[in-house]
Amino acid sequence: MINRDRLVKTFCDIAKIDSPSGEEEEMAKDISSRLESLGFTTMRDDYGNLVATDGRPNPILLSAHLDTVEPGRGIKPSVDGDKIVSDGTTILGGDCKAGVSAILEALESVMEDGIEFHPVELAFTREEEIGLVGARNLDFSLITAKEAIVFDGEGPVSQITASSPTYIGFDIEITGRAAHAGVEPEKGLSAIRIASEIITRLPQGRLDETTTVNVGTIEGGTVRNAVPESTTIRGEFRSTNLETLDELRVQITDAVKEVEKLFPEATIDNHLHVEFETYTLTDEDPATMRVKKTLRGLGLEPTMKPSGGGTDGNVFRLNGISSVVVGMADHGMHTVREYVTIPDLVDAAHLCEALLRVE
Repeated sequence: MINRDRLVKTFCDIAKIDSPSGEEEEMAKDISSRLESLGFTTMRDDYGNLVATDGRPNPILLSAHLDTVEPGRGIKPSVDGDKIVSDGTTILGGDCKAGVSAILEALESVMEDGIEFHPVELAFTREEEIGLVGARNLDFSLITAKEAIVFDGEGPVSQITASSPTYIGFDIEITGRAAHAGVEPEKGLSAIRIASEIITRLPQGRLDETTTVNVGTIEGGTVRNAVPESTTIRGEFRSTNLETLDELRVQITDAVKEVEKLFPEATIDNHLHVEFETYTLTDEDPATMRVKKTLRGLGLEPTMKPSGGGTDGNVFRLNGISSVVVGMADHGMHTVREYVTIPDLVDAAHLCEALLRVE
């Protein structure tokens, strides 16, 4: 039986473990210890992702990620009515520790009840928040499951991520020519000026229902009295429409070429890279059918909601695993106003437990 108090304690305990992207080691050790105490065999792949199994054939895969965004150090979770909140100086870490705690509680519950349960594998990845890096480096030879449920969505567990876009990052590196800004600026070629010319030619924000473009960072210059020699523009675009993605690739390339003609003495390098690829769930998808049936068995009506973000589910699907991302009771992700609703967290644990129970 799902134990609400134990679930809340587990969440609060792991929320206190600092685990910003790239620094998940203590979190991985804690979760490994908890899983081994439940009888699971744990493994770490070469990238540091945590994989666990009960050793039985034909498992389902339960997954969440270990890392959090900043400010995520020294988190002080507390219960405020039916919510768990931080002290307002940090995130809470519900993304994705609410998902981790729901999985752990479900496993404890079925073990405690001594019931027969479905064979299970577990994957807890690193560096999800910086581009699904852990999942993209996951050793899939350790995974035998053909279906996965990823606890990493916003809102209640009945909210299923119906679709996710392709995400393409771009890095535009500009090299101009340095000069003393007060003595001989005419000898310089400002990389920041060139960058501004490129940026003004790029689309920004939401272009349509499923397409967005963003310039995220501009890095350049060294001191205020020198014409800046180098600048880097980093951005992204996302869409579920492949034709739109192709058009945006061309648009960015054309903007760079146009500016190159204006500043022929500069060097401009443009690099585009796919971080994850789109998917749209169908009612015939095995994991989707499993989750919808289980939710309805709990009296919860599934809702399908498209997402502009990506999760490890994108990577699992590219590797032939039917994957569904469900809500984990988290709200206000990536902000200091983040909170987890306890009744929804209990529902997430109930779904996970119901998925494990043998019919």
